[in-house]
Amino acid sequence: MGVRKDLKRAKQRTDLAIRAKVEITRDERGVVREARTTPLAPPAPTGSTADLPFTNATEAPDAVVLRRKQGDTWHPVTATAFAREVTATAKGLIAAGLEPGGRVAVMSRTRYEWTVLDFAIWAAGGQTVPVYATSSAEQVEWIIRDSGARFVVTETAENADTVTTGTAGHQERPRVWQLDAQALTELRTLGADLPDEEVTKRRASLTPDTVATICYTSGTTGKPKGCVLTHANLHAEAANTVELLHPIFKEVTRQVASTLLFLPLAHILGRTLQIACLMARIEIGHCPSIKPDELRPALKEFRPTFLVGVPYLFEKIHDTGRATAEKLGRGASFDRADRIAVRFGEQYLDKFLDRGKGPGPGLYAAWALYDLLVYRRVRKELGGRMRYAISGGSPLDRNLNLFFYAAGIIVYEGYGLTETTAAATIVPPLKPRPGTVGPPVPGTAVRIADDGEVLIKGGIVFGAYWNNPAATDAVLTDDWFATGDLGSLDEDGYLTITGRKKDIIVTSGGKNVSPAVLEDRLRSRPPVGQCLVVGDNRPFVAALITLEPEAISHWLSVRRMPADTPLSELVKDPRLRADVQKAVDYANEAVSRAESIRAFTLVEGEFTEDNGMLTPSLKVKRHAVLSAYAQDIEAIYRK
Repeated sequence: MGVRKDLKRAKQRTDLAIRAKVEITRDERGVVREARTTPLAPPAPTGSTADLPFTNATEAPDAVVLRRKQGDTWHPVTATAFAREVTATAKGLIAAGLEPGGRVAVMSRTRYEWTVLDFAIWAAGGQTVPVYATSSAEQVEWIIRDSGARFVVTETAENADTVTTGTAGHQERPRVWQLDAQALTELRTLGADLPDEEVTKRRASLTPDTVATICYTSGTTGKPKGCVLTHANLHAEAANTVELLHPIFKEVTRQVASTLLFLPLAHILGRTLQIACLMARIEIGHCPSIKPDELRPALKEFRPTFLVGVPYLFEKIHDTGRATAEKLGRGASFDRADRIAVRFGEQYLDKFLDRGKGPGPGLYAAWALYDLLVYRRVRKELGGRMRYAISGGSPLDRNLNLFFYAAGIIVYEGYGLTETTAAATIVPPLKPRPGTVGPPVPGTAVRIADDGEVLIKGGIVFGAYWNNPAATDAVLTDDWFATGDLGSLDEDGYLTITGRKKDIIVTSGGKNVSPAVLEDRLRSRPPVGQCLVVGDNRPFVAALITLEPEAISHWLSVRRMPADTPLSELVKDPRLRADVQKAVDYANEAVSRAESIRAFTLVEGEFTEDNGMLTPSLKVKRHAVLSAYAQDIEAIYRK
């Protein structure tokens, strides 16, 4: 098991474990109120993120920095070739009329051209405005109008039509290119007669304080706000995470690090990941989908050594393993493998962290058996070479984290927002602590306010919302950013997120309940799809639950029931309700009885982006769901 060998090697490299020191501040009662991690990378005194491709081309011209899939083959892209393509695209943008400080919107799924465009926009002196490929015409209209972007690069003809529809009423409509219609070729042709020196001149004029990008929050309520992020913000995030993580990949795993990027590049986590990888010359591939059925083949082809994902991905890989076992009549065996994994992972990590003796001979034997039967199949699903993963976006179920550890993959959790240029905290590679999101990223401080709100300060924190000083003033005080999330710090400065301030439910009995803990655990168990915990001003806590289509298809198949069985019949089936009740019971294990889910209702349909109930980053829009299912909620409390 490669991960255990890595941890043994790591224990011999104490210099790696103590590089980022965490300073703790306590209040008068001895409670940890602030954690501050020393920086590992100094602030950039000059230059910008735009310099990265050109620095790589100068220092390591033949290094493979990306792999581009064309047909069924992954073709290497050297540092020299990438810098050349960035220059050619930047010249096209300049020739098209992009002025220094001008904005270019990019509306596309994750693909190689997105990365080229991002660096080309910067090299031309511009600012990137990412737009989710799933955005509606109304959303596009707002982002283009608010940002003042004069140019838009879309992926598909459908995206281009959305932009055309959304901006039809604009006095000056943006110029639009399409990636599927050879946008980069068109731009290269457009700028062919422009000297490369023009790009060099534009790039040289940029400083760390220059605005690099305006990222619009996906927002669960109201219009998206544009977070203004500078090149200094991007550098602080990427440089410090590289210095924290990359030595582990190189010196402990003894692998050449590579990753498959599938997170939306309209989301800041995907953007900063690609910057960090280029900074460290880690090979990147691109996959346009996070859907497990589309992502799994790409993982097997690319075979990354680490991934950055969201809990949804790890939940679905786990669920697929269970479904496969059930089809073979081995569902009970998988459930035992799951329980063994949690016990083994917990005890082995306790040993590594000097908190216990570790697994006994019997547990080791059980783990070895299920490694042959189950865990190695999980590794195979992820390409076979993967040893590490980083999970962000929402909390990952602790037991699921331990399952992957026993399967040979350590999943480190992180926490951050668009306003913090992605990760503000991350679990250190040599100090895993499942269930937490780690101490602050090097160079960052986290403080817990009197009401439990998480505050963040450091070079990663944004400076303003675009065109919205009132919103900026509401969240920034003395350079501390008020996240709106609730949390606590432990004795070592590790942060645990407990919920959102605005989502706290207060029952009619006066009990405060954070729905996030219950919802995250519910979603981690099939056949639950999405869910929403309710109970504000009600006598008890309840839940709206949707069913995961793939899980239901599998459930019907195992029971040899017709695949087209109406959902209206299924929700009444006592066997299905019993399976959902198991998921509810699992969620309730994390809370007191007063906070537990006492009733649930299975609702038809799904919470999706298309029906306006999920954000592009897969967060539930609570107000939209509460409105759409108001009658179902009332029915729960009439029973």
